[in-house]
Amino acid sequence: MKGNRLLLIVAAVIVLALGALVLRNYLASPPTPVPQPVEVEEPKVMREIMLYFAAPSADYLLPETREIEDCQQEEDCLRDTMQALIDGPATSSLAVLPAQTVLRDIRVEGSLATVDFSADLVSLHPGGSFSELMTVYGVTNTLAANFPYIRQVQFLIEGQRRESIRGHVGIAEPVTVDFRFAREPAAVAPAEPLATDPEGRN
Repeated sequence: MKGNRLLLIVAAVIVLALGALVLRNYLASPPTPVPQPVEVEEPKVMREIMLYFAAPSADYLLPETREIEDCQQEEDCLRDTMQALIDGPATSSLAVLPAQTVLRDIRVEGSLATVDFSADLVSLHPGGSFSELMTVYGVTNTLAANFPYIRQVQFLIEGQRRESIRGHVGIAEPVTVDFRFAREPAAVAPAEPLATDPEGRN
Protein backbone atom coordinates (compact mmCIF):
# COMPACT_ATOMS: atom_id res chain seq x y z
CA MET A 1 0.00 0.00 0.00
CA LYS A 2 2.76 2.37 0.93
CA GLY A 3 4.50 1.65 -2.36
CA ASN A 4 1.40 2.44 -4.38
CA ARG A 5 0.82 5.67 -2.46
CA LEU A 6 4.41 6.72 -3.10
CA LEU A 7 4.01 6.05 -6.80
CA LEU A 8 0.85 8.14 -6.89
CA ILE A 9 2.61 11.01 -5.12
CA VAL A 10 5.54 10.83 -7.52
CA ALA A 11 3.19 10.73 -10.51
CA ALA A 12 1.28 13.73 -9.18
CA VAL A 13 4.49 15.70 -8.69
CA ILE A 14 5.60 14.88 -12.25
CA VAL A 15 2.23 15.93 -13.66
CA LEU A 16 2.34 19.20 -11.71
CA ALA A 17 5.90 19.87 -12.87
CA LEU A 18 5.00 19.23 -16.49
CA GLY A 19 1.92 21.44 -16.17
CA ALA A 20 4.00 24.24 -14.68
CA LEU A 21 6.53 23.93 -17.52
CA VAL A 22 3.83 24.06 -20.18
CA LEU A 23 2.18 27.06 -18.51
CA ARG A 24 5.51 28.92 -18.30
CA ASN A 25 6.22 28.32 -22.01
CA TYR A 26 2.72 29.45 -22.93
CA LEU A 27 3.02 32.66 -20.93
CA ALA A 28 6.49 33.36 -22.33
CA SER A 29 5.51 32.93 -25.98
CA PRO A 30 4.31 36.10 -27.82
CA PRO A 31 0.61 36.28 -28.63
CA THR A 32 -0.41 35.29 -32.13
CA PRO A 33 -0.87 38.50 -34.13
CA VAL A 34 -4.38 39.21 -35.29
CA PRO A 35 -4.35 39.78 -39.06
CA GLN A 36 -5.43 43.33 -39.93
CA PRO A 37 -7.90 43.87 -42.74
CA VAL A 38 -6.18 45.01 -45.92
CA GLU A 39 -7.49 48.29 -47.25
CA VAL A 40 -7.97 48.05 -50.98
CA GLU A 41 -7.56 51.46 -52.64
CA GLU A 42 -10.08 51.97 -55.37
CA PRO A 43 -8.49 52.86 -58.72
CA LYS A 44 -8.84 56.51 -59.68
CA VAL A 45 -11.31 57.29 -62.40
CA MET A 46 -9.59 59.39 -65.05
CA ARG A 47 -11.06 61.85 -67.51
CA GLU A 48 -9.56 62.69 -70.91
CA ILE A 49 -9.40 66.36 -71.82
CA MET A 50 -8.22 68.29 -74.87
CA LEU A 51 -5.73 71.14 -74.45
CA TYR A 52 -4.62 73.65 -77.07
CA PHE A 53 -0.98 74.70 -77.12
CA ALA A 54 0.99 76.72 -79.66
CA ALA A 55 2.75 74.87 -82.46
CA PRO A 56 6.58 75.07 -82.46
CA SER A 57 6.27 77.81 -85.10
CA ALA A 58 4.02 79.71 -82.64
CA ASP A 59 1.51 80.77 -85.31
CA TYR A 60 -1.32 78.28 -84.78
CA LEU A 61 -2.66 75.95 -82.09
CA LEU A 62 -2.30 72.20 -81.82
CA PRO A 63 -4.52 69.94 -79.70
CA GLU A 64 -2.99 67.68 -77.07
CA THR A 65 -4.90 65.09 -75.06
CA ARG A 66 -4.31 64.79 -71.34
CA GLU A 67 -5.80 62.74 -68.52
CA ILE A 68 -6.88 64.31 -65.24
CA GLU A 69 -8.64 62.78 -62.27
CA ASP A 70 -12.37 62.78 -62.85
CA CYS A 71 -14.35 65.38 -60.93
CA GLN A 72 -17.95 65.64 -59.83
CA GLN A 73 -18.38 69.40 -59.58
CA GLU A 74 -18.31 71.60 -62.69
CA GLU A 75 -16.07 74.19 -61.01
CA ASP A 76 -13.51 71.52 -60.12
CA CYS A 77 -13.49 70.24 -63.70
CA LEU A 78 -13.01 73.77 -65.05
CA ARG A 79 -10.18 74.49 -62.63
CA ASP A 80 -8.39 71.20 -63.30
CA THR A 81 -8.62 71.76 -67.03
CA MET A 82 -7.21 75.28 -66.81
CA GLN A 83 -4.47 74.14 -64.45
CA ALA A 84 -3.46 71.46 -66.93
CA LEU A 85 -3.19 74.18 -69.58
CA ILE A 86 -1.01 76.28 -67.25
CA ASP A 87 1.20 73.26 -66.54
CA GLY A 88 2.16 73.27 -70.20
CA PRO A 89 2.53 70.72 -73.00
CA ALA A 90 4.07 67.27 -72.82
CA THR A 91 5.12 67.47 -76.46
CA SER A 92 7.22 69.85 -78.55
CA SER A 93 4.35 72.35 -78.58
CA LEU A 94 4.74 75.66 -76.76
CA ALA A 95 2.93 76.79 -73.62
CA VAL A 96 0.27 79.45 -74.11
CA LEU A 97 0.36 80.64 -70.49
CA PRO A 98 3.39 81.47 -68.33
CA ALA A 99 4.04 78.61 -65.91
CA GLN A 100 3.82 81.01 -62.95
CA THR A 101 0.30 82.08 -63.85
CA VAL A 102 -2.23 81.50 -61.07
CA LEU A 103 -5.87 80.78 -61.83
CA ARG A 104 -7.63 83.02 -59.33
CA ASP A 105 -11.20 82.14 -60.29
CA ILE A 106 -13.31 80.62 -63.01
CA ARG A 107 -17.08 80.57 -63.31
CA VAL A 108 -19.71 79.96 -65.96
CA GLU A 109 -23.01 81.72 -66.57
CA GLY A 110 -24.90 80.25 -69.49
CA SER A 111 -22.51 80.14 -72.43
CA LEU A 112 -20.07 82.67 -70.93
CA ALA A 113 -17.03 81.59 -68.93
CA THR A 114 -15.20 84.22 -66.88
CA VAL A 115 -11.58 83.37 -66.18
CA ASP A 116 -9.56 85.43 -63.70
CA PHE A 117 -5.76 85.10 -63.91
CA SER A 118 -3.01 86.55 -61.75
CA ALA A 119 -0.90 89.48 -62.98
CA ASP A 120 1.83 86.99 -63.90
CA LEU A 121 -0.02 86.35 -67.13
CA VAL A 122 0.77 89.91 -68.18
CA SER A 123 4.16 90.53 -66.56
CA LEU A 124 5.68 87.24 -67.76
CA HIS A 125 4.02 87.08 -71.17
CA PRO A 126 6.46 87.32 -74.11
CA GLY A 127 4.13 89.66 -76.02
CA GLY A 128 3.69 89.88 -79.78
CA SER A 129 0.50 89.52 -81.83
CA PHE A 130 0.81 85.80 -82.57
CA SER A 131 1.84 84.98 -79.02
CA GLU A 132 -1.18 86.82 -77.63
CA LEU A 133 -3.43 85.10 -80.18
CA MET A 134 -2.14 81.73 -79.00
CA THR A 135 -2.84 82.64 -75.38
CA VAL A 136 -6.34 84.00 -75.94
CA TYR A 137 -7.52 81.22 -78.23
CA GLY A 138 -5.56 78.52 -76.42
CA VAL A 139 -7.65 79.28 -73.33
CA THR A 140 -10.90 79.89 -75.22
CA ASN A 141 -10.70 76.80 -77.43
CA THR A 142 -9.58 74.56 -74.57
CA LEU A 143 -12.66 75.51 -72.57
CA ALA A 144 -15.00 75.10 -75.54
CA ALA A 145 -13.51 71.74 -76.54
CA ASN A 146 -14.10 70.26 -73.09
CA PHE A 147 -17.27 72.15 -72.16
CA PRO A 148 -19.17 72.60 -75.46
CA TYR A 149 -21.80 74.88 -73.90
CA ILE A 150 -19.09 77.55 -73.43
CA ARG A 151 -19.09 79.84 -76.49
CA GLN A 152 -17.45 82.98 -75.08
CA VAL A 153 -14.70 83.70 -72.53
CA GLN A 154 -14.24 86.89 -70.54
CA PHE A 155 -10.63 87.39 -69.45
CA LEU A 156 -9.87 89.12 -66.16
CA ILE A 157 -6.49 90.01 -64.67
CA GLU A 158 -6.52 90.29 -60.89
CA GLY A 159 -10.29 90.60 -61.05
CA GLN A 160 -10.26 93.50 -63.54
CA ARG A 161 -10.97 93.77 -67.25
CA ARG A 162 -8.02 94.74 -69.40
CA GLU A 163 -7.84 96.05 -72.96
CA SER A 164 -5.25 93.43 -73.96
CA ILE A 165 -2.49 91.27 -72.52
CA ARG A 166 0.42 93.18 -74.08
CA GLY A 167 -1.23 95.53 -76.54
CA HIS A 168 -2.23 93.33 -79.48
CA VAL A 169 -5.39 91.23 -78.99
CA GLY A 170 -8.44 92.84 -77.44
CA ILE A 171 -9.84 91.07 -74.34
CA ALA A 172 -11.92 93.88 -72.79
CA GLU A 173 -15.07 92.18 -74.09
CA PRO A 174 -15.86 88.44 -74.12
CA VAL A 175 -13.87 86.53 -76.73
CA THR A 176 -15.89 84.23 -78.98
CA VAL A 177 -14.67 80.67 -79.55
CA ASP A 178 -12.88 80.37 -82.90
CA PHE A 179 -11.24 77.12 -83.97
CA ARG A 180 -9.81 78.69 -87.14
CA PHE A 181 -6.67 79.32 -85.12
CA ALA A 182 -6.18 75.58 -84.53
CA ARG A 183 -4.84 72.81 -86.74
CA GLU A 184 -5.07 69.08 -86.46
CA PRO A 185 -1.61 67.44 -86.17
CA ALA A 186 -1.99 65.73 -89.56
CA ALA A 187 -2.71 69.06 -91.20
CA VAL A 188 0.40 70.82 -89.93
CA ALA A 189 2.49 70.49 -93.11
CA PRO A 190 0.16 72.20 -95.62
CA ALA A 191 -1.13 74.79 -93.15
CA GLU A 192 -0.42 78.44 -93.90
CA PRO A 193 0.46 80.76 -90.99
CA LEU A 194 -2.16 83.26 -89.92
CA ALA A 195 -1.62 86.71 -91.41
CA THR A 196 -3.41 88.96 -88.97
CA ASP A 197 -5.07 88.94 -85.57
CA PRO A 198 -8.85 89.51 -85.04
CA GLU A 199 -8.24 93.25 -84.73
CA GLY A 200 -6.73 93.33 -88.23
CA ARG A 201 -3.19 94.08 -87.03
CA ASN A 202 -0.07 92.12 -88.10
